[in-house]
Amino acid sequence: MSSRPATDSPSPDLDAAAAAVAMASSVVSGAAKRLAAAGGPDVDQVVAYDLAHVAAGVRAAEAALAYGATGTDEAHIACAFVADALADLAARIVGREGAFATTPEWLEGARGFLSTFREPGYLASLVGTEGDRRLDPDFELVRETFHRFAVEQIRPHAEHIHRANADIPEEIITGLAEMGALGLSIPEEYGGFATGGASDYMGMVVATEELSWGSLGAGGSLITRPEILSRALVAGGTDEQKQMWLPRLASGDVMNAVAVTEPDFGSDVAAIVTAASRTSGGWLVNGVKTWCTFAARADVLMLLARTDPDRSKAHRGLSLFIVEKPRGDGEGFLFTQDPSSDSRDDPPGRMEGRPIDTLGYRGMHSYEIAFENWFVPSANLVGGDDGVGRGFYFQMAGFENGRLQTAARALGVMQAAYEAASAYATNRVVFGRPIAGYQLTQAKLTRMAVLIQVARQFAYQVARLMAKGEGTLEASMLKAYVCRAAEWVTREAMQIHGGMGYAEEFPVSRYFVDARVLSIFEGADETLALKVVARRLVEQAASA
Repeated sequence: MSSRPATDSPSPDLDAAAAAVAMASSVVSGAAKRLAAAGGPDVDQVVAYDLAHVAAGVRAAEAALAYGATGTDEAHIACAFVADALADLAARIVGREGAFATTPEWLEGARGFLSTFREPGYLASLVGTEGDRRLDPDFELVRETFHRFAVEQIRPHAEHIHRANADIPEEIITGLAEMGALGLSIPEEYGGFATGGASDYMGMVVATEELSWGSLGAGGSLITRPEILSRALVAGGTDEQKQMWLPRLASGDVMNAVAVTEPDFGSDVAAIVTAASRTSGGWLVNGVKTWCTFAARADVLMLLARTDPDRSKAHRGLSLFIVEKPRGDGEGFLFTQDPSSDSRDDPPGRMEGRPIDTLGYRGMHSYEIAFENWFVPSANLVGGDDGVGRGFYFQMAGFENGRLQTAARALGVMQAAYEAASAYATNRVVFGRPIAGYQLTQAKLTRMAVLIQVARQFAYQVARLMAKGEGTLEASMLKAYVCRAAEWVTREAMQIHGGMGYAEEFPVSRYFVDARVLSIFEGADETLALKVVARRLVEQAASA
């Protein structure tokens, strides 16, 4: 739904909003310079963490300004977002002005703007104002196509998958494959749809949001499976490997999972200990991987292993493998290999997967996998002999788009939660009238719609940057900001449902627990904020 604000609402003032964003940006720059002079983010991790998040909010506000210039509703959304972003910055600074290299008077110039565009009546007057997505016709067609698939094929199964912790039905996988969704990141010459242009990134964002609106696990996250391995292969695979695997990934004939994280090493990938040692005709893998999502159903694992026992070489001692395996189910699996071979005299291979039960994000299933002498042929070392020691870099290429795509997944979950809350508020009568008629509910719904639309526009901007080979920092900021926003939106959507929000018979409870994982995977929030966003901001400040 979309409605014009009440006629007595103040007109949006984009000039004042732009001045407020410029002021906020200068505060962020000052804080980054102070941290640089002090020795970097680890000197004051609390401030560095807050700096990363407010910087992400300011960058989102810049996206809001650009969006606000496209129409009246859009300008209202921009002003409402900028006011909230400024208030968040203020909340993190008050009492710590010195740490942010500013003074208590820093906010004086924006008080008038804040008092106008954070006024409760103003927010309530915007209820139902969602703004246009401003998509080109081609991408609008992509959106409609994937939305229809989510309505017809994903949503009818989503609640059962969640409540029963069931496997994703094969018809969903087959349907996505037939639509070409599994080949969105695979070059056309290998049977995919990627052209190497801006449309690749934008198309993925649009498709991922709509499928995640249907279900985070059974939709939006499912299409990330082939992308990670295919990008790694494009970056470092041999011609033979590309010809062998990319067409099969694009068609869905082969589905893959990722085996990188280890029980003692999450974000610290360079320290992993799972080893691959040379043997006749290939490699033997020994070790344990964890959080291997979709590993039972997958036909192959993209596995990062240490091929150089010298731990001091860190990431330079890692190589990437395509590990073939049978299909299993969601309850766990145990596979063995027959060691009888003319070319090797090794002990039997063993791969055992233990499912990790989770609060949400069900259907994909995550596993801890133990490998004992699991044989991988030489042909499955990504890059061949030239790929030895380069696995970390190939893996990073595979995850290049992960943060942008995770943000798109968050968008889909938020949009679903917002729509559910809006519908429930319209129909639920409390104290003689629908709860949608109360100012507090209206303000909550407005903030949800504003957050979602600005986050979406920020994602579109990052997609365009990444298409030009830029936007690495912005993608990290986007992921940090949007995934935290998804927790708030789904929480408030659940709250609007009252007691029924806590009941599993309403999908909003699923949205809430699904949203919680978003700040954990594809870069835990703390690591992303400190090791990527804050560090990069400090580096930029030091070199300015």
